Amino acid sequence: MSDLVSSDSGATSSTVPAGPPTSSAALQPIDRRIYLIAGATFALLMAFSSRYGFDRDELYFLDCARHLSLSFVDQPILTPLVARLSLDLFGVSLTGLRLWPSLAAFGTVVTGGLLAREFGGGRTAQLLGALGVATAPAVLGADHIMGPTAFDLLAWSALALVVVRIGRTGNTRLWVPAGAILGLGLANKHSIGFFALAVAIGTLLSGGRRLLANRFFALGVLISLIFTIPDLWWQAHHGWATIAMTRALARENGGPVNALVFLVNQLVMASPVLVGVWIAGLRFLWRSDRPLWRALAWSYGLLLVFFAATSGAKPYYVAATYVFLIAAGAVVLEQQWAVETARARQVFGWLAVGVLVTLPIVLPVLPANLVGWTVAVNPVQTETIGWPTLVATVDHVWLDLPAAQRAQAVLFTANYGEAGAINELGRSDHLPEAVSGHNTVWFWGPGNPDATTVVAVVPNLPKPGVAQLVERLDRDFAQVRAVATLGNPAHVANQEDGGHVYICTEPVESWGRLWPSLRHYG
Repeated sequence: MSDLVSSDSGATSSTVPAGPPTSSAALQPIDRRIYLIAGATFALLMAFSSRYGFDRDELYFLDCARHLSLSFVDQPILTPLVARLSLDLFGVSLTGLRLWPSLAAFGTVVTGGLLAREFGGGRTAQLLGALGVATAPAVLGADHIMGPTAFDLLAWSALALVVVRIGRTGNTRLWVPAGAILGLGLANKHSIGFFALAVAIGTLLSGGRRLLANRFFALGVLISLIFTIPDLWWQAHHGWATIAMTRALARENGGPVNALVFLVNQLVMASPVLVGVWIAGLRFLWRSDRPLWRALAWSYGLLLVFFAATSGAKPYYVAATYVFLIAAGAVVLEQQWAVETARARQVFGWLAVGVLVTLPIVLPVLPANLVGWTVAVNPVQTETIGWPTLVATVDHVWLDLPAAQRAQAVLFTANYGEAGAINELGRSDHLPEAVSGHNTVWFWGPGNPDATTVVAVVPNLPKPGVAQLVERLDRDFAQVRAVATLGNPAHVANQEDGGHVYICTEPVESWGRLWPSLRHYG
């Protein structure tokens, strides 16, 4: 990374394509305030890290950390590895687990400032680039939770920083560190591969073939592919489960309505105050005669169409692109503000207002019983409430079973979050490890294959899959009865609120023989 902020002695003038006036070869000094902004972002995230509780995905990653393998159904190995490190250092600690995405946020904010500098920006542009990233709802929301998205934002931004540097200097040797960044990103989440492919296509469309047709680009690609070997090995030995899960997600999240929702939500990925800024950045990149810079504009358009069509219900899939779009737009505004300094103060003021408005939606600043209204915009917060109560309810049902029946019973949950809650928050001498048919947890097995009693935890979701699961239990067991209702002290409506715990007995086949049919992806 030091190469990215040093002088350009490694590039020759003959390889530097002409660029806009704001993109001179000599970089401006780094504005140290970007580190202060990144530090303030880290402090803010850590200050709220222990509020409410674990997210269902966090509980799942802790569960994965105890079952480490070369890959998993829904992500490669990096996030479970970080979760394992957190377990070893801090145990089952919410604050300890969320230290890592907060650190990723620090790096992403700094990268936003460095990108503005790389585009030719001075102190004001760097400051706006860092502030724009630090106040983006997508960044604050994603980096509050421990998961692949936090590291994905950082990886995309870091890769974009190297691409912008290569585009400015023509120094193709930097494809080697770009390959390492891409490889680490692929070890975390597959989506960065689509970003890299979109940039490559955009480069060809922008007339930058010679920037790709060299041994350093080939070496960078090779390095990135090496990082994918563990994932590919696991996939080959597990029926290419990730492809099956991706198809299931596409069926669930695709369609014209979700595509429209995806496009509308792009207006709030960055602060709504900065919509004009990132649009100016997109125009700046599109009009550039530097092929790699224009390729970033192409990548935004290509990815917007691709993910809208295939994953419309997941609008954050292109959130990382706004890091380089805001940085580019900050350079444009800096030029304007050279003669209109009052406008700079207005934008910074509106950013502060925007933060105050979005904080209750993306971070747990409100009392838990007042957060329900945010579910339409950001359902993640409601999903961090109520897990200890769920575990206590299951524990009560389990202990109410006669000892002889408990000896031949298993705990089964509809999804990996419920299994993770029981396994991480309910870890005790008497409560067994919960099993589930959801994603990777299915591969860990059915528990006791000869179990004659199944204590099943089923959420309250308006989805066909839940009704089908209850129907399946009724079909596979002669006796199925609801014995407890799930809820939470804050009375917040979430996936588990209103769900039930069932006791299922007299299976029509052995539990082990029923197990293969219970696998589901989503």
